[in-house]
Amino acid sequence: MSQSALKARAITATMPSGRSRTYRLAIPLLAIAVAALLAGCAKRDSITVGAVPDDYRTTHPIVIAEKVQKIDLPVGAGDRGMTGSQRDTLLGFLDDYDKSAAPALTISIPRGSANEIAATAAGRDFAKLAIASGISRNRIIMTTYQSASAEASAPIRVAFVSVKAQTDGCGRWPEDLLETSENKHYADFGCSYQNNLAAQMANPADLIGPRKQSDIDAENRGEVIDVYRQRGISDEFLGNSEVEY
Repeated sequence: MSQSALKARAITATMPSGRSRTYRLAIPLLAIAVAALLAGCAKRDSITVGAVPDDYRTTHPIVIAEKVQKIDLPVGAGDRGMTGSQRDTLLGFLDDYDKSAAPALTISIPRGSANEIAATAAGRDFAKLAIASGISRNRIIMTTYQSASAEASAPIRVAFVSVKAQTDGCGRWPEDLLETSENKHYADFGCSYQNNLAAQMANPADLIGPRKQSDIDAENRGEVIDVYRQRGISDEFLGNSEVEY
């Protein structure tokens, strides 16, 4: 037997049996713990650690749907027909009327109110103004509604249905922001931005797909090319150029 083997047997013989058994059990457990730590460092969940999983565009999506456009125009009991301020307000409201879609324009006149006679006369003037603005006569509906009080002056409601880009209403606060520690968007986050973006869409169909390309104006294009050829590079351009050759 070699000298090193004799030394190892001597050390084992002098070591208590309980301590040697403990060392033999501790080595595999230490190896397992080190392997688990290395595995945790090598694999990371990028969604949980590196990013916020929610999105305001998903929480408050912009949708295209029909929406009732309406305006209430006050009418005094002593008015005689449409006033100048009513005319300007109604013209601004009718600017959003889509003549190609040609929805029905409803003019609701109060009945049983203190201004019933004045409202009836103003309602007829509203219809004439709508026709003069390009709305077809057969798309205008004159109707009445019962006033809530016989002593009050009820307004005339003008309304039509149009296709609009819209999203849900803002102002939802289901929980206190100070009572949550999660790194997520709160319920109302991005709602006002989405509503503002939807309100700026002149043609909601642009959200669905691009429009057809318009025809090329060949005559105008030829004139632009001729001007470019005749002028060449002007001295003014060369003088103001930052590049020196």
